[in-house]
Amino acid sequence: MTEAKRLFDCTRYHLERLPIDDMLAAKEDGQWKKYSTKEVSELVDTLGAGLVNMGYGGGDGSVEGRDKIAVMSNNRPEWMLLDFASQQIGAVLVPIYPTISINELEFVLNDAAVKLVFVHDRDQFEKISYISDRIPSIQGIYTFNKIPGANHWKEILTKSTPQALAEVARIAESISPYDLATIIYTSGTTGTPKGVMLSHDNILSNVTASMKCLPIHVKRALSFLPLNHIFERMVSYIYLFSNISIYYAESLDTIADNLREVRPQIFTTVPRLLEKVYDRIMSKGMELTGMKRKLFYWAHDLALNYEINKNQGFAYRLQLSLANKLIFSKWREGLGGEIECIVSGGAACQVRLIRIFTAAGIPVLEGYGLTETSPVIAVNRHEIHDRKFGTVGPLLDNVQVKIAEDGEILCKGPNVMLGYYKQPGLTADVFQDGWYMTGDIGMMVDDRYLKITDRKKELFKTSGGKYVAPLPIENKLKESIYVEQAMIVGSEMKFVGALIVPSFSNLREWLRQNGVPFTNKEDVLGLPVVQNLYRELVESFNKFFNHVEQVKRFELLSEEWSVETGEMTPKMSLKRKVILEKYRHSINRIYHAE
Repeated sequence: MTEAKRLFDCTRYHLERLPIDDMLAAKEDGQWKKYSTKEVSELVDTLGAGLVNMGYGGGDGSVEGRDKIAVMSNNRPEWMLLDFASQQIGAVLVPIYPTISINELEFVLNDAAVKLVFVHDRDQFEKISYISDRIPSIQGIYTFNKIPGANHWKEILTKSTPQALAEVARIAESISPYDLATIIYTSGTTGTPKGVMLSHDNILSNVTASMKCLPIHVKRALSFLPLNHIFERMVSYIYLFSNISIYYAESLDTIADNLREVRPQIFTTVPRLLEKVYDRIMSKGMELTGMKRKLFYWAHDLALNYEINKNQGFAYRLQLSLANKLIFSKWREGLGGEIECIVSGGAACQVRLIRIFTAAGIPVLEGYGLTETSPVIAVNRHEIHDRKFGTVGPLLDNVQVKIAEDGEILCKGPNVMLGYYKQPGLTADVFQDGWYMTGDIGMMVDDRYLKITDRKKELFKTSGGKYVAPLPIENKLKESIYVEQAMIVGSEMKFVGALIVPSFSNLREWLRQNGVPFTNKEDVLGLPVVQNLYRELVESFNKFFNHVEQVKRFELLSEEWSVETGEMTPKMSLKRKVILEKYRHSINRIYHAE
């Protein structure tokens, strides 16, 4: 990959070497439509030429002078076509989450002075149209789906000319690896969105370093994490530079069907989705009876005791081999039957889940990074000797890390962002002597593996002056099949409390087995038997923590937190301030109970 210096070089790179028939693929009218390497290359060039003829491009080459093109869409081939077309003409793609609030959407479009917006469907078209008169920079809105009364993206293809195609080739040749490629606005858990500026070199350095960490014989990937986030987008570049076909899932609801249809060898996920996969597996296990049920839990218990890079003896290996044939082979079939690894990022993953899936022949490679670091800083490799449970793996080859006196992880490398768009003061605030301050607390294990212990800003102090890190406690609570979500509270309070969202599917089954009727969520949560179940559960986990960290009281909540209802970020992290405000009455009950 030595000739590749810009992200858009990947199409030409493989067109000259090993073109494939399904570089990108997605469902259209119920059938998989495949785009070959040649088609992708031609569409990218033609789209770029159309945009050039419409007057869009790199302007004077400065960050401010480059035209900004926004995309607010689900994952689909057109997303990547637009990305590469924008890059080739020197414009800057600004991806926006489809679930963004109206106020944040207006802020981002104005802050970036976006000129063109590309959207997925009617809902997003109407969302943009509703505020377009408040965005003076907008000159056009285009849709990927055909919508009456809206401009379709393919109209731009008709504006291409031979002269414009030649101009695209000239502009593309002039683009430097250090030129701005994209601005990604991070929603974060608080505050106004910040525009992270990433160059071609920022992202491509991360692509080349990360490629070595994945299996080499992968042919197909399923994509469903939002391309708006740098994690899925960077991994997509890995796929394309590695000649791996990308199949886009229709939606989060169809992932199970799409896995069976595509039979991918790899996909990325966030821990929240992995937890849901595990919960579905366990729910099916609970439905089994007799010998099948015993075998299921026997295999599950074996997986719980799995250790990586350790000889656990002939007897254990024999039992695990049998469990793989009888039980875990069905788990793998549910993921398409050909999975070689799952890459997890975006938030901390439960070690227990990684252990169980790995024992089941489904390696989970947990990594760590931020939008500002393009994103990967460290990741567990596919090679088993480069993995360690409870860590996010070794550092990438071209990334440096040091741990500050207060435990904060500091990072340096070609992957670190150019800065925050139009925010030089904010940029300066996150650098210390040339090191990027991640805001995460961590440590090195065995002088090789990075371990994340908490978010610096999420640490809180009790009224007794003791610091508490909520993340490990929350992850421990979520190990129970009866806990869907949890958030630890207790800042400036006498003790630690917890807000717990039960897993109602598993709780319903537990009630059935105990002869208790399920009426409605609110009434069930008030039942003494349910309160006792969760009290015993909390107490069983308290033994893993010191006295100050132990949960003394909790509140059970009836509604799951989500991006749509505002308690989660798009990458499925808790918006702690939102939850604290929304459930302040529940928190008051924790600390003012009789």
